[in-house]
Amino acid sequence: MFAGAGGMAIGLRNAGFHHSRLYEYDVHAYATLRGNGLLSLGVNDWDEHKGDVRKVDWSRIPQPVDLLAGGVPCQPFSLAGKHLAQRDGRNMFPEFFRAAEQLRPLGMFIENVAGLLREAFRPYFEYILRRLEFPSLSPRPEELWEDHDLRIRQHQNSDGYSPEYNVTWTPLDAADYGVPQNRKRVLIVATRADFPTFSFPAPTHSRAALILAQESGIYWERHGIAPLSNITHRPRLHSDDRLPWVTVRDAIGNLPAPASTEGEAEKNHWSIPGARSYHGHTGSKLDWPSKTLKAGVNGVPGGENTVVTDAGEIRYYTFREAARIQTFPDTHFFHGARKHITRQIGNAVPCLLSEVVARPLNDLLTSAAPSDTQEQPNA
Repeated sequence: MFAGAGGMAIGLRNAGFHHSRLYEYDVHAYATLRGNGLLSLGVNDWDEHKGDVRKVDWSRIPQPVDLLAGGVPCQPFSLAGKHLAQRDGRNMFPEFFRAAEQLRPLGMFIENVAGLLREAFRPYFEYILRRLEFPSLSPRPEELWEDHDLRIRQHQNSDGYSPEYNVTWTPLDAADYGVPQNRKRVLIVATRADFPTFSFPAPTHSRAALILAQESGIYWERHGIAPLSNITHRPRLHSDDRLPWVTVRDAIGNLPAPASTEGEAEKNHWSIPGARSYHGHTGSKLDWPSKTLKAGVNGVPGGENTVVTDAGEIRYYTFREAARIQTFPDTHFFHGARKHITRQIGNAVPCLLSEVVARPLNDLLTSAAPSDTQEQPNA
């Protein structure tokens, strides 16, 4: 659900899942999914509901479903949004719950912004967790979420209560898992109650390891350049057994020079003019993970989605560079005008982050499933 440009779907596929259906409302993102072969003819019924999950009759989906996954739209909870949370008409968590209630998957996987954990949104976040724990207790017509939450809590406190799903969640920074970007997110995983509870994988990369690699010279030698004198001094940290954070230079350093115009470009790789910075919106540094890529609404304002070159100049990331920051493969081509591609890349779940988390989830669902159903899990 809410497949966007396919970041989560690619990660799930790389982790061993086979997605039987993808749902995406935006026509440009859908064109990207279709153009990159992520949709199979005869499998997706997009023409009937135009990717709008509110119109999907989940009872028509072949059973069983191993995994229900979605990067539920984050605007209602984003720090850059209107902060309306459950009052925002773009809040699609109720549609995810409706699908979970009808499909009863073996597992569920949700990604959202860290803003979901803000104090003002915390009651709704806890409602999300309770709703995932017991999806069959559906809301009554016109029932407010607060009233529904009270009924769920009363049910949980009743004698003999047993959860339908084990729910676990974690806040994390994508950079800690090898993504060349400081991108703080919340991930939620639910597994059916007769399955083991999921445990999130430990971080594989660290800030400390990057600092040590730069201080020792290993980082600069790997790139064949002299240590930069303008690197901001950072306190010395103790070594750990993790890999260094992946930097912007690591991610995009071997790309050819971008084309001057879109017409001359290959792989969405051309220079975009007009970049500028202002207070609070400065460009990302080459030798550090990128700042969080933003989706924008009508493009992206000055300072966002930009990088500072070795010459000290600020410029926009090309779309191919931004795609690498989100760990999309170079073969993944994005469809639409500039504002549409900006939105697709900025809204995406980093492919690598999805893969790293989904791989142990795949193992759990495969090993715990009855022997006669141990095939490649469907998502």
